[in-house]
Amino acid sequence: MIPEIDFNRVDRLIDMAFEEDLGEVGDTTTLAVVPEHAQARARFICKEPEMVIAGLPVAERVFARLDPELKFTALKHDGQRCVKGEVFAEVAGSARSILTAERTALNFLQRLCGVATTSSRYAAALAGTGTVVLDTRKTTPGYRNLEKYAVAVGGATNHRIGLFDRVMIKDNHREMAAMEGAGGIARSVKRARAAWPKLEVQVEADSLDEVREAADAGADYILLDNMSDETMAEAVKIVHGRSKLEASGNITIERLPRIGRIGVDFASSGALTHSVKSSDISLDIEVNQ
Repeated sequence: MIPEIDFNRVDRLIDMAFEEDLGEVGDTTTLAVVPEHAQARARFICKEPEMVIAGLPVAERVFARLDPELKFTALKHDGQRCVKGEVFAEVAGSARSILTAERTALNFLQRLCGVATTSSRYAAALAGTGTVVLDTRKTTPGYRNLEKYAVAVGGATNHRIGLFDRVMIKDNHREMAAMEGAGGIARSVKRARAAWPKLEVQVEADSLDEVREAADAGADYILLDNMSDETMAEAVKIVHGRSKLEASGNITIERLPRIGRIGVDFASSGALTHSVKSSDISLDIEVNQ
């Protein structure tokens, strides 16, 4: 499921982007060089061999935020692919406005297309295995909604959105729970159920003993943290369908097909968002005579 774009948050991000780009005086070069009433049309051109588009509604919002008279036309939709040299959107109107908003629009679009394209490649590496690739909370501060949107547009799946929508008992939580004695995982799961009965509970496990304890405690999900392929295969046998299993840690795209054959339900990778190369996109402007 693709999350909706939170345009209230997006508008705040756009405003901050314009604030840091324009300062208190505006686009000095454009104001000095470009005639006030000049009109232009600009084309967004893919410069990657292949790219998954994400963020067109955000780019449109950037131009409208600066100048509501600009006309943005999407020639493709988010989730579609384009190849090098392909024009996938246009914007027309005041030449000054287009030039001033250009970099801000491209920054959003290039980042989100990069996330979507990377997510598409990771999802493809697990095709036919039954294992689903997930993103993580390792996102750019303030951009989580947009980056998780791009992940889903690219064909991967969103993990929890934040600290509020799933209980995740990680190693540091387990260490704190162990201060009260043995059985920290079972105790933590029981307390989580009592505190948040409507939320799913996930436990991070570093060893097969912790996997067994989490499954016995009734965890909905168990995160297999930095385990070898062989250890994860043993975890699948131990759990035997009682909990959903998520491989995490050192999840590279090269390793994904092997993980898919092990039988875990999910493989999560922060690389979908934290190590993405922004897509190469240009905005070519044609001045109306």
